[in-house]
Amino acid sequence: MISTFANAAETLRVRLDWTPWGDQAPFHLAMKKGWFAKQGLDVQLEDGNGSVSTVQIVGNGDYDLGHASLATMAIARAKGLPVKAVADFIRQNDIGLMVGKDTGINTPKDLRGKKLTFTAGSLETPFLDRFIAAGGLTRSEVELTNVDAANKGSLYMSGRVDGAFSSAPFMQPIFDRQRPTKTIRFSDYGLEFPSFGLFATEATIAAKGDQIRKFASVVAGAWQYILDGHEAEGAQAIIDARPQAKLNADVLREQIEILRGLVSTPATAGKPMGIMADADWAKALDTLQQGKLIDHADAPGAYYTNNFIDVALVKEIANGGE
Repeated sequence: MISTFANAAETLRVRLDWTPWGDQAPFHLAMKKGWFAKQGLDVQLEDGNGSVSTVQIVGNGDYDLGHASLATMAIARAKGLPVKAVADFIRQNDIGLMVGKDTGINTPKDLRGKKLTFTAGSLETPFLDRFIAAGGLTRSEVELTNVDAANKGSLYMSGRVDGAFSSAPFMQPIFDRQRPTKTIRFSDYGLEFPSFGLFATEATIAAKGDQIRKFASVVAGAWQYILDGHEAEGAQAIIDARPQAKLNADVLREQIEILRGLVSTPATAGKPMGIMADADWAKALDTLQQGKLIDHADAPGAYYTNNFIDVALVKEIANGGE
């Protein structure tokens, strides 16, 4: 019988990507159901304030694991930070252009003369020209406004701009409450790279491999459990864990629904949640190089490992921990 009292070596400090939202459902549900504790893990979850921050903090050794955009992690690794992905849950690019349903915008071809907002320094920015060029246009033919991430939503929902570049799963359900919204996805125009997953430093992977394997597999299984008809339960787990955030259950469920469409790629179809593919990472690294976010990319295997997904444990958790 596994003790529910974890010793110091079994404690895992985990830094999340952002303030509470739908992609954090598996973490909070696993905590609520005792799935981590059953594996002898003492898990400490801390909210984040962006993927860049999470990658840097985890890379500096302040946390054992990070949950963030793995494209951001890859950029940091290419610049010398010794981090590596151990699980990828949202395996398609989550970034897109959100536009009002009444704007008549359906593809990049429709952007001439339109007012769009973005945030300089965010992951969308290096790819704006390529996205616009997919419609046969140049930046000069579009009115782009750079705003702080905190002000992007209010500017868009007020109707003062036609569209906003951001993470679609996070923002679309929020936007849609005040302005009916649809998303034109970057990945539909060749801008492919992984989204949210788990990573750690190579030193932590070496020191806490067993704990990381259990943690990553439980989270992967919890994701599968949620997507197998337990979306509302996942949303409620976030609300219960973060009552001070005053979250909207409907928004959380809609975020989870959008994320559902991004969990698999052709190269990972039918594979267990969390597993990554060389083909996807090769495309990602090429995209990041074209965006001049990395100068040189090592082989895909330098950026990720599938050694920390225990397929049997994923299946057990996906079945409710039975």
